[in-house]
Amino acid sequence: MSSLCAQTLGHGVAFVSTPASVLLKRLAEAAKLASVTPAAQMAVRPVPEMVPSGIAELDTLTGGLPRGCLSEICGAASSGRTSVLLAALASATQRQEVCALVDTSDAFDPVSAAAAGVDFEKLLWVRCGAKANSPQRHSDTEKTKHHERKKEDPLAQALRVTDLLLQSGGFGMVAVDLGDVPLRAARRIPLTSWFRFQRAVENTPTVLLVVAESPFAPACAALLVKLQSGKQRSAFSSQLSATNKTLPAHALLFDGLHVEGEILRSRMERKPVRAATTRFATRAVG
Repeated sequence: MSSLCAQTLGHGVAFVSTPASVLLKRLAEAAKLASVTPAAQMAVRPVPEMVPSGIAELDTLTGGLPRGCLSEICGAASSGRTSVLLAALASATQRQEVCALVDTSDAFDPVSAAAAGVDFEKLLWVRCGAKANSPQRHSDTEKTKHHERKKEDPLAQALRVTDLLLQSGGFGMVAVDLGDVPLRAARRIPLTSWFRFQRAVENTPTVLLVVAESPFAPACAALLVKLQSGKQRSAFSSQLSATNKTLPAHALLFDGLHVEGEILRSRMERKPVRAATTRFATRAVG
């Protein structure tokens, strides 16, 4: 096999047949290409350490949540995304890992988190856009209104706080809840922000978990799971139905949801060997 090599002769250019091996040797000796590693000699990226998500069915599907990577759980309202978030925080805090929750919409419910088993002594709760309830004097009214006009947008605050948490390190999990953020606002998050988060968490033991209504960082996520309500959308208490089957719908007690999960993206394995979907149920607090 031979290649064409250009040589300058006088005012013209002549093409001379050169063996491919000689041409490759000359290219390898070039200063700009000497440090380039051939693709055949590149080392395979090691599989990251996986930690339990707190839901056995989800762990069977995904293998867990990868450390040093961005994982995204997406789904509409009542799809089980909050249950996965609380289960992941509970599992991490029970491993005695310090976790941080960036609550963009100030929608975190401590009662539900306690029922899920979250250890609050190991949790940093960052409430974005929360309003202070402390009383204010009448003379401070104008200053307060001026301050509120200059107040940072909760979504921008959440992105800035997430960046600071990842750069500081020391967290076993940093969870960002974007579930209640309007889609139009969340889709305006720059792609560079997700790449910066990905680089910040890389080569660290931190699990970066993003919960949202729709995938916002599919190009940066090492694991992307979509949740949706199953065919059995809801379950009601069997005690009431056993005593009186003619009770109206408003008299029944809500017991939980049946959830279906599907892997949309996974960089853990080149060829998946497990099923692409799973099912699990959530239980109501009571």
